[in-house]
This record gives sequence, structure tokens and C-alpha cells, in this order.
Amino acid sequence: MRFSRLSTAIRQSLWFIPVMCVIFGAMLSFGTIAIDGFFDNGLLPESLVGGPDAAIAILSVIAGSMISLTALVLTITMVVVQLAMGQFSPRIVQRILRDKPSQLAIGLFVATFVHAILALREVTLAGDGEEGTVPGLAVVTAFILVVISIAVLVMYVHHLGQALRVSALIELVGDDTRKLMDKVFPDKGDGATPDHGSNPTITSEKSGVVTMIGHRHLVEEARRGGCAVELVPELGEFIPAGAPLMIVHGDASRLDQQHLRDGIVLKFEPELEQDVAYGLRLLVDIAERSLSDSPFQDPTTAVQAIDRLHDCLRQLARRPFPDGRYYDDEGDLRLIVPTMNWEGLVHLAFDEIRMAGAGSPQVTRRMREALLDLSRIALPERRAILDAQLAQLTDATSAAMDDKRDAEFAMRVDGGDRTRR
Repeated sequence: MRFSRLSTAIRQSLWFIPVMCVIFGAMLSFGTIAIDGFFDNGLLPESLVGGPDAAIAILSVIAGSMISLTALVLTITMVVVQLAMGQFSPRIVQRILRDKPSQLAIGLFVATFVHAILALREVTLAGDGEEGTVPGLAVVTAFILVVISIAVLVMYVHHLGQALRVSALIELVGDDTRKLMDKVFPDKGDGATPDHGSNPTITSEKSGVVTMIGHRHLVEEARRGGCAVELVPELGEFIPAGAPLMIVHGDASRLDQQHLRDGIVLKFEPELEQDVAYGLRLLVDIAERSLSDSPFQDPTTAVQAIDRLHDCLRQLARRPFPDGRYYDDEGDLRLIVPTMNWEGLVHLAFDEIRMAGAGSPQVTRRMREALLDLSRIALPERRAILDAQLAQLTDATSAAMDDKRDAEFAMRVDGGDRTRR
């Protein structure tokens, strides 16, 4: 029990890995100094490591800069902890403190500092007829550690930006919880078999959001297997581990299931590589956040987001939408992918903003202007959803405003009055 408590305390601490790195830095310094002493400090030529004055200056700069980097990383870590406590949850702090890349970055910087300090004391200046001594190997090792530290600093900043994403923090907790579940409930029981009629299914080995679909890869794999595969989740949709990923139409015995899974990229959150709907979602989120019930609403930002939504939908208003069916070179159907249609994109772009901004004249006027313009240029079969959106916007605006004149003003669109500007 004591060992378990100690192990848990070490895993949850911020100090253990840096302390181990300090010990490693000291051992590395003693080792390189010993090797230099064995060769009477003549292992490396002076042209490579410089004289005593240069060595003292270099090691002093290295020691000072490493202390500054360590302080910087510790400060950033504390700021991240405070931001996470305020924006996500106070209970996420423990997980951030256990972040191994942060601990390794701190450990590397302090190890380099310790090595430089210990090597510095071995440098002696020339005087009284004696030549100065420079532990050449120790100095070169300090150079190498500095280069590695710079690379680690850049990677640490990148890692920090990735780790602060909401999806990354959620996945961090979710992944640990899944591991704990496997430990507490080792018997996984009988796996549920999804009911897709007589068609066999291929399940996902891990959870994640579908961010990229390798259409050519999947078509080729299905052609080799002599069948067709149907992707179950849409692009941008989350799929749990063990859930159906594909439905096989035909004989699945010749398929390489792992190769098929390799054609689907799963990540923590959607990305803009292939997912047009995610781009619209980002704009909607910006608009909705600016209209939230906070002390400082920002309808102008919402209008700017609506402008971009209008522009994106205008580019799609007359374009044909893919049906999600992909064929091989012989014309045989090999892949079926669920796709979002025009109606789905319009709902995504306007529904939530209408609900959040029905009480803001700037927002309602701009939405009405966008919907009228889209209705003018859209294909005839695509105008019904736009007319429905206009009707819903009118009803929502009337319900949100007590004065009928305010509601009429909020829905009026004319070229001379640009209140939103």
C-alpha cells in the first residue's frame, strides 16, 4: 500500500522528472570532466572549443539562459493551469501538472544548467607560467545540450498550443478514464454485434472524429476485395471505439480490414482538410459566442461571421453536390460515403444564430439580407429551405421584441440605412 501511494504521488507530481534530470545533468558533467581529465584536457583541439576565456563566457551564457528558460516554462505552466481552471474545470489541474512534455522540458533545461555550472568550475585561466585548462568534451556537450534545448523549446510551445485545446483536454481525461475502466473492469464481456441485416461490419479500433477520408484508398481496397463498402459516420462525426465504421456489401472474407481502417483518419476534433461543414461551424460558433448572455455582447462580430457564412453559401448555391458514391475504373460502385446536402448546410449556418440573435436588429437585418440574396441566386429546388428560414427569422424577431415597430425595423432591409455599419 505504501508503495502504491508513493507511486501515485510520483506520477502526479511536477518535480520528479526534473529532479531526475538534475541528477542526470550532474552525472553527465562529472563523466565528461573525468574523460577530459583522463586525456589531460587534450581530447579535443582548442580550435574547436576555444580558450579558457571563451569557455568561461560560453558556459556562463548557457547557465544564465537555461535558468531563464526554466523560469519561463514554469511561468507558462502556471498560467496554463490558471486558464484551465477558469475556462474548463478546476479538476483538470491535476492532469495538466502530470503533463510529461512539460516536465521533460523543465528537466532538460535544469540539467543543461547543472552541467554548465559544474563544467564552468573546471575551467582555469592561464597565469604564473601555467597554461589554462578547458574541459573540451564538457564544453562540446554543453553546446549539444543547448541545441537540443532550443529544439525542445519550440516543440514545447507547439505542444502547449495543442494541449490547451478543449478537445485535447477532454481526450486527456477520457483516455485516462478508459484505461482505468480496463483496469477496474478487465472482463469486457460479449461484444454487441450491430444489426445491419445480413451485411458484415468493420468496427473502429479507436475513438475519434472522422477528419479525412481516403476515397481512392478505400475504392482500391474494395476493388481488391470484390465488394463495396459503406462508411457509417459522416465526415466530422465522432465515432466511439468498437462502433461500426463501415458496412460491407458483398463478401468480406477477402478484405483486409486494417487496410480499410487506414483509409479513415480519426483525430480529437474536426479539421478543415475536407470538412466544409466544420468551417461553417467555426463561423457559427464565433457568432453565437458574441451573442451569448455575457456582460458585453458583440453583435458586430456576429454580423461579420454572417457575412462570411453568406459568402460561403453563395458559392455553393448553384453548385452540384456529390452523392457520396465512388466508382472504380471499371465503373463498379465501391464506396458509399454519407454527405451533407444543401438543406443541412443552411440549417447549420443560420439556425443557431437565429435563436441567439433574434433580439439584435443588426443580426436580424443582416440575416434577412443574406437569405434574400441567396434565394435570388439559388437553384429553384433549393429555395424552399431559404423561404422557411426567412419565415422562422420573422417569427423569432417578432417574438423577441415587444414593440411591433422595433420588429419591423429589425427585419427591414434597404440600401440607404446601414445601421450595422
